[in-house]
Amino acid sequence: MNPYAFVNFISLLACEIAKDKSSEELEILAVLFTQLGDTLATIGILKSD
Repeated sequence: MNPYAFVNFISLLACEIAKDKSSEELEILAVLFTQLGDTLATIGILKSD
């Protein structure tokens, strides 16, 4: 995948998710997605194939 297209897609997705959300809801979503990404990265590193 083109890295620039991927960055644009993620930015567009973030904007769509943020629509009609309060600041508190956005903070909760940011923490949720950060934790999800960190956990997936940890599992990916530690997973033995």
